[in-house]
Amino acid sequence: MAGVRRADYTLGHGSTSYRVTHYDLDLDYKLGPNRLTARARLDAVADEELGRIPLDLAGFTVKGVRVDGRAAKFTHRGEHLVVRPVRPVRGAFSVEVRYSGNPRPVASRWGEIGWDELTDGALVASQPTGAPSWFPCNDRPGDKATYRISLTTASAYTVLVTGDLVARRAGGSATTWVFERREPTASYLMSVQIGRYDELELARGQRIAVPRRLRDAAAHDFGRQPRMMAALGEWFGPYPFGEYVVVVTDDALDDPIEAQGMAIFGANHVDGRRTFERLVVHELAHQWFGNSLTVADWRHIWLNEGFATYAEWLWSEISGGAPADEHARVWRSRVGTDVTLGDPSVAHLFDEQVYKRGALTLHALRGRVGDAVFFPMLRSWAHQHAHGTVTTEDFIAHAERAAGVSLRDAFATWLG
Repeated sequence: MAGVRRADYTLGHGSTSYRVTHYDLDLDYKLGPNRLTARARLDAVADEELGRIPLDLAGFTVKGVRVDGRAAKFTHRGEHLVVRPVRPVRGAFSVEVRYSGNPRPVASRWGEIGWDELTDGALVASQPTGAPSWFPCNDRPGDKATYRISLTTASAYTVLVTGDLVARRAGGSATTWVFERREPTASYLMSVQIGRYDELELARGQRIAVPRRLRDAAAHDFGRQPRMMAALGEWFGPYPFGEYVVVVTDDALDDPIEAQGMAIFGANHVDGRRTFERLVVHELAHQWFGNSLTVADWRHIWLNEGFATYAEWLWSEISGGAPADEHARVWRSRVGTDVTLGDPSVAHLFDEQVYKRGALTLHALRGRVGDAVFFPMLRSWAHQHAHGTVTTEDFIAHAERAAGVSLRDAFATWLG
C-alpha cells in the first residue's frame, strides 16, 4: 500500500493542531420548542503556538467565547467556529463557548446525523460527523477526551447520556442529570437520549431503556445479551466499560447506532422474535472495536465494522446458527471487490464490502494462524490498545508479532 495517494478522511471536520483532554458541558433543553441553551468548556493542549483555534459547531447562535478566561474574537460559518485568542496559546489552554438555538442534524452524504427530535423526546446519533450538532468539539475520531455533561429538561422524561450518572437533582417541573465519561471518548461516540422509558436490568451492568409498550418484546429480544457479553469476553477480553445500556426508541430507526457504553435501537428492531439478534451482537462488539479501540481516522473503519461483523458470525456459530465457515463461504461468493478495504474512500465508508470483506479478512487470518493464535491475538489487541486509537498498520504489526511470521501477503490479498 506504500506510495498510494490517500484520500482525505477528515470529512471536513477536526484539527490536528491541538488535542482536547476534557469537555465540560452544561445543557438546558426544552423539548416543546426544541431549544438548547448551553455552555461548553474544552480543556486542550497545543504542542505548537496557535493564533487561531478551529472548532466544529453546526447551527446555533454563539453568544460569547473565552480563552483562558479572557474574551476572544471568533467567526462562525456553517459548521466551523474559529476562535482567535487575545494572545496565541501553547501548551494547556481552555476554551469556553456559550451558545443557544434549535439543535438539528448535520447534513452529510450519509443522510442527516446528530441531535434529532423524536415524536416524544430526542436522540443523538453522530457517526461520523454529527457531534457538532449539539456541542463545539474537535470532531475527529482520533481525538479522544473525558467528559462531564449536565443536562436539564422536563422531569417527565428519562435522560441517558454515555457515561456514569453521578447526580440527579429534581426541581419542580425540571430535573438536572449529571453524567461523567471517564474513559477517553471520541466526539462522535457521545450520545444523549431523552424519552419516556421504563428500565429493565438484564444482568449486572446491563440494562435496557424501553417504551412501556415494547417492554416484554425487548426483554425477549435482548434476553440472550448476557450470554453474548460472556462470549465476547472470551473472544476479545473483559468488557471495557463499567456498564452497557441499550436504548430502544419509540420511533423507527434505519439502523442501530453504537455509542460509548451504549447502543440505540429503533422500535422497528424489536418484534419479540429475536429477528434482529445479529444486530444486538454487532452493536455490543463495537464496545471493544470502535469505542474502546477507536480508529485514528476513518480510513481504517474496517477495524470497527469488520470486527463487529465477524462477531456476528462467531455468535451464530455458538448459538445454533450457521458456522463462521458457512457465513464466509456465502459472502465470498456474494460480496464485490471494487472497494479497497484498506482505503475505501469517503464515498464507501459504510459500504457492505467494508463490513463483509472486513469479516472475511479476519476469517482468512484465523485460518492462516489457527485458533490457538487467533483468539489470544484478538484479546491482546483489545487489551494493549484499550481506550486508545488504532490503525490498520498497527493491527498488521500486532498480528505478525502474535503469529511469529510475516502476514503481509495475506493482508495484501484482502486489504488491497
